Amino acid sequence: QLQLVESGGGLVQAGGSLRLSCTASGSTLENYAIGWFRQAPGKEREGVACIGAIGHMLTLAPSVRERFTISRDNGKNVVFLEMNRLEREDSAVYLCGRTHGQFCSQLSKYEFVDWGQGTQVTVSS
Repeated sequence: QLQLVESGGGLVQAGGSLRLSCTASGSTLENYAIGWFRQAPGKEREGVACIGAIGHMLTLAPSVRERFTISRDNGKNVVFLEMNRLEREDSAVYLCGRTHGQFCSQLSKYEFVDWGQGTQVTVSS
């Protein structure tokens, strides 16, 4: 069974950058679209970005579209989220999950399964 593990979070000043990784084990990522979500305390899980199984579809939430980039390396079984010009509002636990198929249909948490435990991102002013 596919297991996903997020890494790369940390504390960063506003305006800084981080690169998150979503690494798979137990199975291959190449058959699935992968999404990044985030959840701040007391808030709903929010979709951030999604990438199709072969990197052919990219979806980014409007709030991050000009600052974040999603990419994948199927040979290494990993999906990245490059985050630039971070803002305090980006502080959250970031999680990745997979879809049931190869395409990103919508950034809804109900479309994704096999969530990892998440990695904390904290942006200080």
